[in-house]
Amino acid sequence: MDFNEKGILSAGMIGFDLVEGPFLKFYQEFQKINFRFDMESFLMNFYLSFRGGDETLQPLAILYHDFYVVAFSRGLELCCLFMRPENVGLKLDKLSNIADGLILQMDEQEERQLEKQPTQESQDEHEIKRIVVNLLQKQEKSTPELRRYFKMTSSEIWRVMSQLEEANHVIRTQKIGRSQYWTAL
Repeated sequence: MDFNEKGILSAGMIGFDLVEGPFLKFYQEFQKINFRFDMESFLMNFYLSFRGGDETLQPLAILYHDFYVVAFSRGLELCCLFMRPENVGLKLDKLSNIADGLILQMDEQEERQLEKQPTQESQDEHEIKRIVVNLLQKQEKSTPELRRYFKMTSSEIWRVMSQLEEANHVIRTQKIGRSQYWTAL
């Protein structure tokens, strides 16, 4: 960014009160702004953006469509300079193209991982079904008991049990309270 004092649209000093939070101490426009901007409504956003979180990761400037803000802190106060971005449109277009390419690469990588994952998951699920049928031979167990054996969520164990029931490997024997009991055929 090339610095030019004529590029400064306005400046504001944001103070911070421990009870009330951020407040506007001073605001001055140096140039006529051709877009609508209400400094009062952005106080909390600017203060938290520049002063919140880890001190080593606080931004120095934030770029918006019509302006960018550079902030300098002094104690709990924040001096904001509002400037007009010049010639950033082309740079942003190039960055957008790069981001689009990266997003496509990440999507393709995620799809490849998902294609590999179901085979492992189906093998695990097949093994769980086999163990459940063996566990339920000549005895009955409740769904919560089975869920604890395999450290599964309720929906996961119910999906497995429904599939086993549809395949005629298990049947429901009784229901006590909210617990369904099962046995193998």
